[in-house]
Amino acid sequence: MAQVIGASEAVGLIRDHACVYFGGSGGGHAVPEALIEALRDRFAAEGTPRGLTLASTVSIGDFDSAGFNLLADPKLVRRVISGGFNNCPKIAALAIADEIEAYTLPQGALAQLCRDMAAGRPGLLTRTGLHTFVDPRYGGGKQSKRTTEDLVKLVTIDGEEFLLYRSFPIDVAIIRGTTADERGNISMEDEAFLGENFSLAAAAHLRGGIVIVQVQRLAAARSLDAKQVEVPGALVDYVVVAPGQRQTYRTAFSAAYAGRLRVPDSEIRPIPFDIRKVIARRAAMELFPGAVVNLGFGVSNGVSSVAAEEGVYRDLTLTVEQGVIGGVPAGGLDAGAGVNFDMMAHQPDQFDFYDGGGLDIAFLSFAEVDRDGNVNVSRYGNSVNGPGGFINISQGARKVVFSGTLTTDGLKIRPDGAGGLVLDSDGAVEKWVPGVQQLTFNGKYACERGQQVLFVTDRAVFDLSADGIRLTEIAPGISLQDHVLARIGFPVRVAPDLKLMDARLFRAEPMGLLAEFAARAPMPRGAHHLSPKATPKRTP
Repeated sequence: MAQVIGASEAVGLIRDHACVYFGGSGGGHAVPEALIEALRDRFAAEGTPRGLTLASTVSIGDFDSAGFNLLADPKLVRRVISGGFNNCPKIAALAIADEIEAYTLPQGALAQLCRDMAAGRPGLLTRTGLHTFVDPRYGGGKQSKRTTEDLVKLVTIDGEEFLLYRSFPIDVAIIRGTTADERGNISMEDEAFLGENFSLAAAAHLRGGIVIVQVQRLAAARSLDAKQVEVPGALVDYVVVAPGQRQTYRTAFSAAYAGRLRVPDSEIRPIPFDIRKVIARRAAMELFPGAVVNLGFGVSNGVSSVAAEEGVYRDLTLTVEQGVIGGVPAGGLDAGAGVNFDMMAHQPDQFDFYDGGGLDIAFLSFAEVDRDGNVNVSRYGNSVNGPGGFINISQGARKVVFSGTLTTDGLKIRPDGAGGLVLDSDGAVEKWVPGVQQLTFNGKYACERGQQVLFVTDRAVFDLSADGIRLTEIAPGISLQDHVLARIGFPVRVAPDLKLMDARLFRAEPMGLLAEFAARAPMPRGAHHLSPKATPKRTP
């Protein structure tokens, strides 16, 4: 039977050099923050534990002073394994300074690996990540010079290449639920995210590790609805009660995020009329009735708001990798949650669906694009973000729409409200470069597998084929040579029938997409369309 103990007592069980895997997602969703804070406090007071391996499926933090940002000390942390560091810049800074070993691996691969580790398997065998920076031929997901151990192995089975993400022992699993009964059974009824808590707990127990669960409240033994129990008491060693835990870092509690109510459409606020909305609108024009869609972080997340504003979201299935299926995904620090959803899946199951080709369209952001149509979101400039769910999503979707501005750093560009675009000052940094700094999406591999790829920017639209990148649309009020071609670090083909982007994109009022949306034909269903055996001709 699980013991109820305090947070400081719980983190006192963590020994030097332990591997500690934290559950939760992104901006505080089911993150055991009270235990993270207690670990920070113990180290500050006692100087122990030291040399920890910190693991998480998703980057955990608020971009400032929560989550793994609290644990960013090279004496406390020796190694970090995560889907990314974008929410925890203080950990990223340690990786950049080569003060810790750092791995960023696909979010979906880590979620599924938890399940494989629970089953005692040697690792996760998958195609996800082939011909990207997590492929050992391109770096194996390592993000600092001192990171030398190979956690990813290339294997060949019957002539076909796979990646093996290797299992590793979990000494302590620290997860969060809503309610624990007196026997340690855990429910998650108030959470905006389900994650992979059962797998994490089972994986820790398999190796003789301990499982600590933070909850909001206690209940009498066997009083929980058995179908709501996410982790059985048999897998829970210690329970810590934190009555003030927040649903996310930004939101104390939303019944809609917990799936307890549906909000009226009027409550789904339109995003501001600015260049980000222009980009999201143009991306949303790729939607069709019945489409199953993933929405990435950043500008792409605005597609959900546009779909709601235009009255088309009910005829789509919008999803996010954390598990929300249907409804309208949340944005900002709440990204990963959603309202009016049809289902909240467990994270490994969601990625099974993605990897298997369940997505019609993925809307994702880009940081860099190069001449081969390669995309980088994981490491650029002086930033280490990692891939998050990007690799699973971009390799599994039938069509990928990448969105972002053509330049950055000082860019001032705005819709004029009358059907055109005004460029007040261009960005000092070009994002379309001869070669990307890190390979998060392989353009040639995508083409050879039969994926459709589109790039939507603030001032132009491009597509990708085996012949390379082609410019197909340009914004009214923009110079083709000065504002587009001159700001791209490599030659691009210009379509002979180059079109102007739709003037409605640049007007404040809704575009009126419902009628033309309803008239669009869906993609034909059938067997998985992507060739699994394609191999890019380019060598690392």
